[in-house]
Amino acid sequence: MVEIEKRVLGKSGIEVTKLGLGLWAIGGDQWGVVEDHESLDVISAALDLGINFFDTADVYGGGHSEELLGKAMQGRRDKFIVGTKIGWLGFDGEKVVSAYDTVEKLVAGVESNLKRLDTDYIDVIQSHIDFREPTMEVFIEGFQKLQGQGKVRAYGVSTSNFEYLQAFNAENRASTLQIDYSILNRTPEKEIFPYTIENDLGVLVRGPLAMGILTGKFTKDTEFGEGDFRQRWIDNEDEYQVFLNDLAKVEKLKALTNGRTLGQLAIQFVMAHPAVTVAIPGAKRVSQLEQNVKAALLPPLTAEERQLIDEITPQGGGRKIWPA
Repeated sequence: MVEIEKRVLGKSGIEVTKLGLGLWAIGGDQWGVVEDHESLDVISAALDLGINFFDTADVYGGGHSEELLGKAMQGRRDKFIVGTKIGWLGFDGEKVVSAYDTVEKLVAGVESNLKRLDTDYIDVIQSHIDFREPTMEVFIEGFQKLQGQGKVRAYGVSTSNFEYLQAFNAENRASTLQIDYSILNRTPEKEIFPYTIENDLGVLVRGPLAMGILTGKFTKDTEFGEGDFRQRWIDNEDEYQVFLNDLAKVEKLKALTNGRTLGQLAIQFVMAHPAVTVAIPGAKRVSQLEQNVKAALLPPLTAEERQLIDEITPQGGGRKIWPA
């Protein structure tokens, strides 16, 4: 097993590897076809390769992602740092409010997370709702209650909305922020990352590969197939134009690969920011995971490489990648 650098996850004190594994895709409902046996192989391989942080959510595959992680953890729960999320199941789109309008309902919801994960504690529980709505205080109070009971070690929020983050962390008792950040989306660098450093919030980066765009494997003729939400990038004319603009940036970035893959460059870039604790790219196959792990072992980007990246996407620039 290789030694991947470990970092402290904000004020939680929990040590996590700077590269983790995102488990959205293994839910099987939004990223195309994925087989459970392959997903279990990926989780086991991640552990063998030195990764200790795994991020999932109740809504990924309607809970199937959590169930698979729970199955993989049997007999070795102590080797896993688990981050999961709650908030979107049962969300009322018309009233724009979550189903968790009381602390009792929120606690019961997290108990469901625990049951699917087949564990008696969650290392990091996060509000999955990415904007302020009427139940924010319920989430905070519920998370703190669960923390007091030992069922949750730390809590945080998944958002790219700075005002909402500040409100959620008004008491400065949150430990984490999960946010979309990549070479194509450097918007968190403006206000959010300085805030997380000042307030000792661990940063979990989703989307370091920009939903796969930064792997360099897509072209203007790419079709994503049935069950893959990214097909909207092709079918929606406005989103297709944005996709084409992203592909033009990718072509420029290819000049920087220098013996590594474009995806490895992208992951390196994310992990290098001083605000970032852990990057959590997904992987549907062990071969993809192995390529990601290599990024955690490469030497830092040079000043020249960083300057060229700045020319392609300026500091604080770029665009939010849905569902950021």
